[in-house]
Amino acid sequence: MPCFITFYLFFLILVCPLYSFSSSVVCHFTLLSLFICCRIFVVGIGFFSLCFLMTSLGGQFSAKRPGDSPFTVRAEVFGGQESRGVLRKISDMLEVIMKRMDALSKLGNTTDNHRLDELSSALDRIQPIGLLERIQAIAQNMSDMAVRVEQILQRSIASDRVRDGTLGQCEIPKDPRYPDCPSKMNWMRARWTSDPCYTFYGVDGSDCSFLIYLSEVEWFCPPLAWRNQTATPTLKPPPKRQAVFQSDIGALLEQVGAGKESLSFMKRRIRRMAAQWASAARRLDDKLRNHWREQKRILVHVGFLTEESGDVFSPKVLKGGPLGEMVQWADILTALHVLGHNLKISVSLKELSLGVPPGRGSCPLTEPLPFDLIYTDYHGLKQMKQHMGLSLRKHKCHIRVIDTFGTEPAYNHEEYATRHGYRTNWGYWNLHGQQYMTMFPHTPDNSFMGFVAEELNETERLNIQRNKVNNMAVVYGKEASMWKGKEKFLAILNRYMEIHGTVYYETQRPPEVPAFVKNHGLLPQQELQQLLRKAKLFIGFGFPYEGPAPLEAIANGCIFLQPKFNPPHSSLNHDFFRGKPTSRKVSSQHPYAEQYIGRPHVITIDFNNSEEFDAAIREIMRINVEPFLPYEYTCEGMLERVHAYIQNQDFCSPEAPFPPVNSSWLSTPPGPFVLLPNSSILTWASNASSCPSWPPLSALRLLASLEGQSCVTACQSAALICEPALYRFINIKEAFSALDLQCDGVESEMNHLFPAFSAEHAECSLQQDPLLFSCAGSSAKYQRLCPCRDYRNGQVALCRDCL
Repeated sequence: MPCFITFYLFFLILVCPLYSFSSSVVCHFTLLSLFICCRIFVVGIGFFSLCFLMTSLGGQFSAKRPGDSPFTVRAEVFGGQESRGVLRKISDMLEVIMKRMDALSKLGNTTDNHRLDELSSALDRIQPIGLLERIQAIAQNMSDMAVRVEQILQRSIASDRVRDGTLGQCEIPKDPRYPDCPSKMNWMRARWTSDPCYTFYGVDGSDCSFLIYLSEVEWFCPPLAWRNQTATPTLKPPPKRQAVFQSDIGALLEQVGAGKESLSFMKRRIRRMAAQWASAARRLDDKLRNHWREQKRILVHVGFLTEESGDVFSPKVLKGGPLGEMVQWADILTALHVLGHNLKISVSLKELSLGVPPGRGSCPLTEPLPFDLIYTDYHGLKQMKQHMGLSLRKHKCHIRVIDTFGTEPAYNHEEYATRHGYRTNWGYWNLHGQQYMTMFPHTPDNSFMGFVAEELNETERLNIQRNKVNNMAVVYGKEASMWKGKEKFLAILNRYMEIHGTVYYETQRPPEVPAFVKNHGLLPQQELQQLLRKAKLFIGFGFPYEGPAPLEAIANGCIFLQPKFNPPHSSLNHDFFRGKPTSRKVSSQHPYAEQYIGRPHVITIDFNNSEEFDAAIREIMRINVEPFLPYEYTCEGMLERVHAYIQNQDFCSPEAPFPPVNSSWLSTPPGPFVLLPNSSILTWASNASSCPSWPPLSALRLLASLEGQSCVTACQSAALICEPALYRFINIKEAFSALDLQCDGVESEMNHLFPAFSAEHAECSLQQDPLLFSCAGSSAKYQRLCPCRDYRNGQVALCRDCL
């Protein structure tokens, strides 16, 4: 169809000026408009066609220089006279067209009605019989000519390859170490034009360019012997610089930007907490004794705030929407800045600059990644995959994913998750489990990132204790929907206390909030702090799960009363957790507060039991508590933790094989483990071979779980923390004998419960894939081998020797 339209326009341009015209004035203008459009269209088509043909055939008229590539077309080609004849015909045709254009232009500007009448009359007499056939014949001739030109070019290229000896060099190599090379060559032949990045790397449609790309840019074909590999310059990594603590937050605030209420909220928080961060930095600097710290280049891409992810949070900031994620991100940005690292902050895809080649992400990144670390979330991870394509596979070891609820290895391992029913909409990224960073230390398989709550000075603490209102309660629930179905225990609470709410409303009290509740509406953070400093009780309704507000309330001297879940909520029985990459069972609204803080600051009861609820309220009114904030949620605690991660966690360098070759304990029972004094727990022997590790091997405590018990629970029962980074040191047959587990056989398999012992069959099973080392998970069939560790007081993320 495009050919038919083009030649029909050519026909009008060539024939119309020969005839007269005698129609109405409207028709005059119509034809003149058509002439002008035809002229523009034909000139454009003609110019484009000429450029295309000259580009395609240009190599025919250039002598080959000594430095030309093997693909350059020589001047002495078969059919050279024929190609020049074709060009002369095209040139003559274009010259005739341009002359007709000039005549048509003059005709368009004339007022000679007689000429127009003649043209119109001639057009009226034209008979369309045979016109279509003539145009089709012309189109066929042009098609034949294009085929002939292509044949000439192909013969020329083949001739050059024979002369240069590259025809054999560009055959697909048969190398068993590169089994995918033939299939990738076939793919490139069919699809190399699907992404401009291939052209960016020099692919031009020839087999030689495919092989060069697949061997030098990607990794599917072997290096080519005839390529001068030494010519490629080796890029040196940038020099290491020392990180220096920073107290000035001006540069950080400027980088955060503006334009969204979510960003404004984060900036207000950063300003309000600046003095506390600066003070904490000084204390940590003293603790580290000015120890040299490497400054890292860090990209922070907040994916959930990008327009491409929908950014559902920003519009809800002023309407009672969830703020926990923004609290955490504001604190992460501040911690990284205060620690003295070089930050780039991105909240849109336009700002996401990773040095990838132009195109659709099909080609890998060949230049070094411009960042040492990348902090993002699940939304950002998906965006980076679209942006980086194959490069993500090579550089994902630099990524840290801020993940509120955690991702267990069984869900993270794509093949295993798909095969065993753990595949969800999240997870499946094949990252190291500790690359996921959580809001609370509930999942040892991941790293605990956390956030901070505001600390009180001594004067503020005394004022709080003096001004506490014994019968005042504040409800944890900013959205009206959270109050539905809570009338029964609210009525009991109202008998003892004055109830305050902070529920967002536009014009009138939400119907879900009882009339006896004093609702303040949505409060700014500072006003909410003042309200909490007066209240005696902060009560949760069961949702939201694991937010920052309970810790802030406890830090302001409130007692937190929360509901117990029986049975515990999980992805198996609750819609909120369904689809999340974790099988963790949540026993209450805030398991961290229940487990790590507990009474008297945190009271967890069954809200469906009216008598238990009534007794709890009366107990709360009798007791007094002081403000309390766990060290790990202070500014200093978070700086300490993030510093340790940045300086010690390395998921890019391959781990040395374990057990190491020629280890002294391999032939000497009982191996590298010894019993701790007066304990049934094993530790690493001081005289055994040692390997570099973080946490260090001195922190390792080896024990076996009970049947049906996870390593999380087994380590907790011994007042320890499960440490997945130490699994590789206990994934050896000597660990079973050290624990007096008698094995009839030892096998290796991909299973997130291994290493483990089956008493029924006396089988010992080792882990085959390190990505599946997991503290989570249990089975009635197995006793699991668990690598536990000690921890610093108030800082469960770090062992005693980890700082």
